[in-house]
Amino acid sequence: MEKRITLKQGDITKEEVDVIVNAANSGLQAGGGVCGAIHSGGGQAITSECEKIFEEQGSCQTGEAVLTTAGNLKAKYVIHAVGPVWRGGDEKEAGQLHRAYLNSLSLAEEKGAKSIAFPSISTGSFGYPVEPAAMIALSTIEDYLSKGSKIQEVRMVLFSDEDFQTYKQVYDEIS
Repeated sequence: MEKRITLKQGDITKEEVDVIVNAANSGLQAGGGVCGAIHSGGGQAITSECEKIFEEQGSCQTGEAVLTTAGNLKAKYVIHAVGPVWRGGDEKEAGQLHRAYLNSLSLAEEKGAKSIAFPSISTGSFGYPVEPAAMIALSTIEDYLSKGSKIQEVRMVLFSDEDFQTYKQVYDEIS
């Protein structure tokens, strides 16, 4: 099967994939937006595992990712990736966002995932501008897939029409 990236507008918690990525905070706590929806939809199993990880290792650093069960979601796993808070672009945010996607892909592959769904990491309450975030996300994913990855499908699941249109425009430019 040819590796591919698909873009869709929708609710990431409804995706039937091996792994869903959560745009997490460093405390791995239920927050707002995607993070809140994933914790709510997945139930107590996700929250409990996040609390255990936090107790064992402390906060999850920006650019890093950890894996939990998906609880009540249709996926097998949730990867909690901590993207950067936007501080104007001069605080190494681009590299941190790149690492959040890269570490998520690597962790999914370690678990044998063939399909993974990402939200637009850091573009909600963390304030990262959508267009440069889309460029980083899509180019990181394409580069990763081109290097012999066994992941067959990566879905970018964008909640708003505006984000979907921005990702579509960027994807068309880089493809």
